[in-house]
Amino acid sequence: MPNQKKSNTTSWDARKVREAQQSEQQAPRRRKKKKFPFGLYFLCVVIISALLACVGWLLANDMCSLDKEPASLVITVEEGESVKDIAQKLKDGGLIKYKGFFCLMGKFFHAKDMIDPGTYELNSEMDYRCLIQAMHDYGVRDVVRVTIPEGTTVKGVIDLLVENKVVASREELEDTAANYEFKDYDFLNGIPKGDVARLEGYLFPDTYDFYVWDAPEATLGRMLNNFKARTADLNEEIASSGRSLHDLIIVASLIEKESGSTDDFSDFSSVIYNRLGAGWKLQIDATINYIKGTSSLIVTDQDLQIDSPYNTYMCDGLPAGPICNPSLKALQAAIHPNSTDYWFWYAYQGETYFFSNDSDFNEFVAEHPIEES
Repeated sequence: MPNQKKSNTTSWDARKVREAQQSEQQAPRRRKKKKFPFGLYFLCVVIISALLACVGWLLANDMCSLDKEPASLVITVEEGESVKDIAQKLKDGGLIKYKGFFCLMGKFFHAKDMIDPGTYELNSEMDYRCLIQAMHDYGVRDVVRVTIPEGTTVKGVIDLLVENKVVASREELEDTAANYEFKDYDFLNGIPKGDVARLEGYLFPDTYDFYVWDAPEATLGRMLNNFKARTADLNEEIASSGRSLHDLIIVASLIEKESGSTDDFSDFSSVIYNRLGAGWKLQIDATINYIKGTSSLIVTDQDLQIDSPYNTYMCDGLPAGPICNPSLKALQAAIHPNSTDYWFWYAYQGETYFFSNDSDFNEFVAEHPIEES
């Protein structure tokens, strides 16, 4: 009996071991838990937040009209045009960047009900709300027609604008002329601010219909834009002339103020370039009058001693800047002077006489003295 019990026990233990081993082999293995990538998640959140912030900043800048290049636009709203159509015009004119966002915000600003058919003058300083309100017909704005004669100085232009009530404040207009950042007009680059004379030569003489009590920057911007448009066809000729636009405007202003007739412009231009090429002083009386702010026909010896970079009797080369706003014809003469041997000129009773030597010039002057009227 003891031996039999021992055999049964051994058999039972071996069977239990095999069953246990089989059970372990069949039991599924437990998977290890993966750690959540908190670092990557945080990085994604930061990147997405930064992108949203950048987009929000760009949209806010556009809506509030921040950091925009100065631009003006005359827009005509036609009957039946949608806000989307108007937004496209504003985008094409450089007043907004994001057409879809303008349409979206237009719903909050009641653009559909506010904007009326008509013609409106807008600028890049207006935010979305102002643009929409500016395209509402509150009534007819008063318009005044002003003619800027050829050869008018900047100070003369300011006088005309103030006299005709185009602007409300002479001081504000003068400050705008001297210091405003007219970014759309690269021909002003390099001309120092601080003086109204920086716009001399670039306020194109023409007849304008101005709004009464308009913004100074809009008023001056219209004349600068006119200059840009009217001289655009001359860009290639200016580039091939070998001279800078600014120098050509200076020469044109001298021609405009000194020459007695438009028919003589190209001859007078030749005298200027002949003298410049030979290193002679230009000795142009009109530069003395510009310094003094007069239009006298008589220049005294004392006048000739005025210490100024505009005094062409004392300074070599061209004066410091233009002395008026010249005509397109004067600019064309500055670009294309006649080929002559003229060195001297004399304006007498509305005519300009040209001379190739000083003896003939001096004789003519002695026989035809100028008397102040």
